[in-house]
This record gives sequence, structure tokens and C-alpha cells, in this order.
Amino acid sequence: PRPVLTARLSPQVPTCWIRPLEVGQSHVLGKEVTVTLLDSNHCPGSVMFLFEGAFGTILYTGDFRYTSTMQGEPALRGRHIDRLYLDNTHCHPHRPLPSRQHATRQAAHVIRMHPRHQVVIGVYSLGKEALLVDLAMEFSTWVVVSPWRLEQMRLLELPDVFTTEEGAGWIRAVDITEIRWDTLVSWNTLHPTIAILPTGRPVKVTHPNIYPILYSDHSSFSELCEFVKWLKPCSVIPIVRGSICQAYFQKYLSSAPQALPDLKIPKPVQESAQQQSKRKAQEPRRLLKRAAWHSVPRGVVYESPEKHTEKSEESVGVKVLQQNCCESAFCSEEGCTCCHTGEEEGKEELSGEQPGVARAASAVSQAPVSDEHFPAGFAGQYLLTPLNVLKQNSSQKFDKLVEDFFRRGEAS
Repeated sequence: PRPVLTARLSPQVPTCWIRPLEVGQSHVLGKEVTVTLLDSNHCPGSVMFLFEGAFGTILYTGDFRYTSTMQGEPALRGRHIDRLYLDNTHCHPHRPLPSRQHATRQAAHVIRMHPRHQVVIGVYSLGKEALLVDLAMEFSTWVVVSPWRLEQMRLLELPDVFTTEEGAGWIRAVDITEIRWDTLVSWNTLHPTIAILPTGRPVKVTHPNIYPILYSDHSSFSELCEFVKWLKPCSVIPIVRGSICQAYFQKYLSSAPQALPDLKIPKPVQESAQQQSKRKAQEPRRLLKRAAWHSVPRGVVYESPEKHTEKSEESVGVKVLQQNCCESAFCSEEGCTCCHTGEEEGKEELSGEQPGVARAASAVSQAPVSDEHFPAGFAGQYLLTPLNVLKQNSSQKFDKLVEDFFRRGEAS
């Protein structure tokens, strides 16, 4: 399965943590939860997770690019979704994003405009493989890659259009960090060369031979609206922090009641909580009471790429503008007046298409608290509670639930 291939391509993941699961099949976890993996149409091996249990039905998209063919997915068709954790990377109504097919045609057009140039395409370690294959087929040329990337392409069982032989083809795929001013100067001293940068983010060109193409593996705003309108979940929770987009989907939400959390905590969770209580001499009520002050369930979120970055595009030769920059990703004027914040506030330099590192966001505090201070049963139950249910409960009622939970643990 593709997830297994992705795991093999990620050496930082210890093999002891890898459990292959077939895509499209339901898998029972313990006795309480069922999970189904669905193709997310992002990079090879990427999936969405459909969780079902006493807490209701949750769909976690992760990074995904919506396509209408998802409506034919048996696991989703006609399914009641209590909570939808949504990839809101491009959840902005004033930033149109073309389909990947259209973006591929734009890249081909740029290449045709430079018939005597070699072409270098900046990509990440995973993703944009379909673009490389399409361009190789379109121009009947090999795509030259590094040895490790060639092995990766073979693992992914992609068409045989890749080679490591220098000069065998006039299109090369390189790491995105190689697309910068000094490398373009060096390449052009040997042979006329252009660089194509496929990205969904607004960028500022720093070399005349760098051509950004609006190519993204994340859903556009219109695609997100179509997806939510079709799925009709009871609530939408964005997974990219710093981009509040629930208001855009409010009219598409289902009016059906959400599944309430099961207050009868499963026995394995109870036993785990009891063991933690025995190991701890101090009672953690002080930490739990802070949960009443921060009652928005966030689950796992991704850091906003506008705030947390890597150094990759710092050396790309492309300066990335703020979220509220002009809609055009091809703006190359230093004095562009349609960009409102990048120059004055010190340009944040983003890592590009891949949105940061996933991190668990504590529902009880903006500063994460060590897991060892929390009984897993109550924390898990609280995190899965719908926002509208939490709002209906006063802080006094919440404190009473906490006390009852510990009283039951001590009694047993």
C-alpha cells in the first residue's frame, strides 16, 4: 500500500511504529474505535482518517486536495459526520487556485516560451511527482534526478521517465533549496536555463529566470466549499492554526444533532487513569481546572506556515509574502503597493508548500502541559466534545465533572 511506501521513504520514523493498514478498508482499534483510511489525493501515500466510535464519527483530512471523485467513496457516501477536521491551507476566498491540470499546462507554456533553455524544477522530497511525469510525457524527454530520488520514484512505481544520466534529458528535478540566485547564475554560464517553482504560495521572484507556477497539492477555497457542502458535517475544525474559516462553511453544516461524548469511560481507559493516579502523589486538579478557561477542542493542529518556517525557501531565491499579500503569485516588483505587510514588518520566509510540523495542541492551555499530568480518559473525552456542547456547560458543571471523574477512580 502507498502508506507503507511513504513510511519507507521517511527514515526518521522507526519501523517499530509502522503498522500497515489497507486503504479503503475499516480497521478495529481495540474494542471501541473503528478507523478507515481514504486516499487524500495529496502526495503519494497520503490518506484521510475516518474514525467511528462512541464519540460519534470524525473525518480528519490531513493534507488533501479535494476532487469530485471522492463523492463516490463508499465510506463517505451518505455518512453522517459529527466533526470534520479540515485542511484549510488555502481557505481564502480572494486567492484563486487553479487545478493541478491547469497549472501543468501553465508550466508547459513557460517551457515552450524558452525552446533553447534547459529546465530545472524545484520540488520537495515528496510531492509534485505527477507534474514531473506529465511534463516528461508532454515533451518526450527524460527527467534527470539524483540517485536517491530515482530509487524513490521506482518505489512509488511511477512511469519510467526518470534517469540519473546527466545530459540524457533537458528537464531536471532538484531540491527546492537549489532554486536560488547564485545557482541560476552558475547554470546560465554553462547553458541557458530557466527554473520552475511549483507552489501554491505567493512568492517574490529574485531572479528573472525563476518562474513560479500556482501548483498546489492542497484544496482551493472553492474545492473546500464544494467538499463541505457535499459532506454536510455537523461542525468544521480547521487544522492549520491562524486561519479561521468556519464562518465560510456555516451555511453548509448539517442541522442534525451531533453525537454526544460517551460519559461511560471505556474500561481500558479507566484502568490507565487509575494506574496514573497511583503513581502520582499530587492531585492534578489545578491543571484540569484551567481547561475551563480554554474550552476550544483543537485536536492535532499544524502550525501556520505564515508563522513557523524552515530555512528552505530562504535559500530558494524566492521571498514569500504575508497571507494578506496581493493575489498574484507572479508579482516581481520591489515596490509593489498591493502588498501591505511584507516590507514593513520584516518578511517572514516560509518553507513552502509543506505546512510545518504537526503538533498536539492542548485543549486545556495554549502552553502544552506534560501528558503525565493528565488522566487519559477524561482528557480524551474532553478533546472529543463538540464545541457547542462545551459552551452549554458552565465552568461549575465542568469542575463537577472533573471531581466526579476522580471520585469514581478513587472508589474503584
